[in-house]
Amino acid sequence: MNKKVSGKGLAIILLFILIIAAVIFFLFNNASGHQAEEAVNEFYSYEQDGSYAESWAMFHPLMQEKFLKGDYIEDRAHVFMNHFGVTSFTYSLDDVSEVHNWQMDEKSEKIDHAYKVTVTQVFKGKYGNFMIVQDVYVTLMDDQWKVLWDYNL
Repeated sequence: MNKKVSGKGLAIILLFILIIAAVIFFLFNNASGHQAEEAVNEFYSYEQDGSYAESWAMFHPLMQEKFLKGDYIEDRAHVFMNHFGVTSFTYSLDDVSEVHNWQMDEKSEKIDHAYKVTVTQVFKGKYGNFMIVQDVYVTLMDDQWKVLWDYNL
């Protein structure tokens, strides 16, 4: 028996295929953004715990060129703990978005594909509470997410 598919049946099949394709596209695109956000979360968890060697290790090589590991560890603890008398801080992550051809500063190489995550840190210290809101960038490099800060004016 030879059955013909009606126009209505064909339309339903095509709609179903389009829906499946859209779901797969959304899941794969969203997965990278979620992984980027998780990397930023990991970085700031290290910072919150005072594990600056681990957070430094998550920096992109361009960032590691800006700060020697020992200097970074000493500066982070010194500035926030000693100068500001910070005893703790919390942070939140917002606004994950994909960016292309981003540069850390005007002299650095362009990064083809990265994610921007807005980080809000709230510090409690001897001078009261204060907040830093910073856009942080992450890119995948050798199967590892690497953190960059923005130095553009």
